Amino acid sequence: MRSSSLLHEQAVVVDGLVFFSDGSTRDMRAGGVNAINLTVTDMRSDFEQALKDVMAWRQRALDPDSGWLLVERAEDIVRAKQAGKLGLIMGWQNGRPLEDQLDRVALFHTLGMRVIQLTYNEANLLGDGCLERRNAGLSALGIEMVAELNRVGIAIDLSHCAAQTCLDAARHSSRPVLLTHANANAVIPRPRNKSDEVLKAVAATGGVIGCSIHAYLNWRGDPKQQPTLDDFVANVRYIGELVGYEHVGIGTDFPAVDTYEAVRHVMVMSRTKYAASGGDFSNAFGDVMEARYPTETPTPAQFPELTAALARGGLSETQILGVLGGNFQRAFAAAWSAA
Repeated sequence: MRSSSLLHEQAVVVDGLVFFSDGSTRDMRAGGVNAINLTVTDMRSDFEQALKDVMAWRQRALDPDSGWLLVERAEDIVRAKQAGKLGLIMGWQNGRPLEDQLDRVALFHTLGMRVIQLTYNEANLLGDGCLERRNAGLSALGIEMVAELNRVGIAIDLSHCAAQTCLDAARHSSRPVLLTHANANAVIPRPRNKSDEVLKAVAATGGVIGCSIHAYLNWRGDPKQQPTLDDFVANVRYIGELVGYEHVGIGTDFPAVDTYEAVRHVMVMSRTKYAASGGDFSNAFGDVMEARYPTETPTPAQFPELTAALARGGLSETQILGVLGGNFQRAFAAAWSAA
């Protein structure tokens, strides 16, 4: 097997979820990342704000001097690597801006949107998020929206969705559905992690589970112990053995910023508004972004350490290449193809 550093350099590396960017590509490119699914608007945005944000990111990525390359087809990910740029997969973590207007799906697809998470932590018009107690699943509108997303060619993300919403979406989708950043409850029970039933349902669609290094999904509850890359590898191995390594990817939940001060507002929001999913960790470690990632990888610049950890964990070269980006490439190609 090639060395992990050479394997990382030669791989097409896709980060399944980056929650915010101030426009910086510095650390992602330093870490050898070729494309990211970037949350391009706030989770609480309405239609008007989301439209403004999508247009701003589209214009940035189409600027040949920006360091970004807009990804609208799966082959654009390889093109970004060849061009030495960071591929921008425009995504949302909440379907709220769609409201009850099915025709907005085609509008945002035309502007370059390629991933939409149906719900965030709360319920919206499409269904329940993972912090809703009732776990009611998709609404009738949500089922219609799944069909429209399939038809138009926007990938469906279920990472923050309630368990029944995930199962409903997997059942009704004719395309692969994704968990861009989620881990296994069987490894580490956390509010945002997923049951074996959900993991199997996503994989059965041809989808991918982006295992995350984020502490909210990896913390075992010890206030003296930050999660490590061993916790991340444990999730990769468990999910890989459960559903097949061809259904495993990486979704770090990193930001792409020049300084973590740019995301201080998100740190505070996570602790205060979403105490049920990560407040316990923030209470133990404070509003410190570096603490939310393994000590080995405090920023995206250390991304090659993930490859080294996968190699130490016993994955084969083929499995590592798939987890690093090949599996997301395949699922994106299937989700984005014309109906």
